[in-house]
Amino acid sequence: MRIGVPKEIKNNENRVGLVPGGVRQLVMDGNEVFVETNAGSGIGIDDEAYVKAGATILGSLEEVFEKSDMIIKVKEPQPREIACLKPHHILYTYLHLAADPEQTKGLMDSGATCIAYETIQPEDGSLPLLTPMSEVAGRMATQIGASYLQKDHGGKGILLGGVPGTRRAKVTVIGCGVAGTNAIKMAMGMGADVTAIDLSARRLAELDDLFDNRITTLYSNLENIESSVINSDLVIGAVLIPGAKAPKLVTRDMISKMEKGSVVVDIAVDQGGCIETCKPTTHQNPTFLVDDVVHYCVANMPGAVAQTSTYALTNVTLNYARMIAKFGVDEAARKDAAFKKGINVYKGGLVYKQVAEDLELPYTELNI
Repeated sequence: MRIGVPKEIKNNENRVGLVPGGVRQLVMDGNEVFVETNAGSGIGIDDEAYVKAGATILGSLEEVFEKSDMIIKVKEPQPREIACLKPHHILYTYLHLAADPEQTKGLMDSGATCIAYETIQPEDGSLPLLTPMSEVAGRMATQIGASYLQKDHGGKGILLGGVPGTRRAKVTVIGCGVAGTNAIKMAMGMGADVTAIDLSARRLAELDDLFDNRITTLYSNLENIESSVINSDLVIGAVLIPGAKAPKLVTRDMISKMEKGSVVVDIAVDQGGCIETCKPTTHQNPTFLVDDVVHYCVANMPGAVAQTSTYALTNVTLNYARMIAKFGVDEAARKDAAFKKGINVYKGGLVYKQVAEDLELPYTELNI
């Protein structure tokens, strides 16, 4: 198969879909790999490293799409990239369609087949291609929140862990999956007073055990969320429903009752966000104020630590890329039920039911 790796063009996105090690493996498998010039420059990988691994360097995004059957990316395709997609293409990347009707319609109109990293799901319910980025985003959320609590960054001027004789910052994490748990770990490590809120009593019990009863665990309901949010210095939203739009659990009214200079970070913003006042931002302009509360809602948070993120991501995406290249989408889906769940758009048809329902678009059943 002919495989293309374009340079990411989303704002301040420095990750890359394949590293030279992955290129080498795919070439050894008998594939051709085309890499856009400077695709790896954001993490310090030059074109020569890709050439040594067996890739052919091309001068533009358009050339990469033109010569390739499968496109491996990191972030959802931008309009310029969608315009390059043809019916024969296989797009393999993060998509997050449930909060993005324009992208979804564009992919459907292209006639291409599009596989989303974030919805590949084994029977145990895990999301193996989303997990490493959730780990990164969770840890970053606390780190970023601590920074924006500083007075010089618009916050109230409180240190997350305090010092002897002063109070610790109150941190509330809503949603305790992979991202939320990693946010809690960081907040605990920095000495904060942490409250974890989740809908699963079993998960709360696991967290209580994991953190040796040193955090407050609360069942997710309106009263507990409202009380915790209002009294928090930092709120981290980490709610995820695979492939679906995130529910709005934190309301504008709750935000208005927080202290001036408090901070909210919505990790779920690429799925629509679980905080009502959040809207997607970029690394270039990462924050905005609502009722004097600092909002950080960057939709590609891990792009800021591109080197760590790229290697963590490509560790888990390569095996499925090899499977697609060897068997094609149809046969790969028949062989691997987890992979089949990753197919969101098939030959222009929207085949992921939850996305179709969220966006009120026609659903096509996937019959492979």
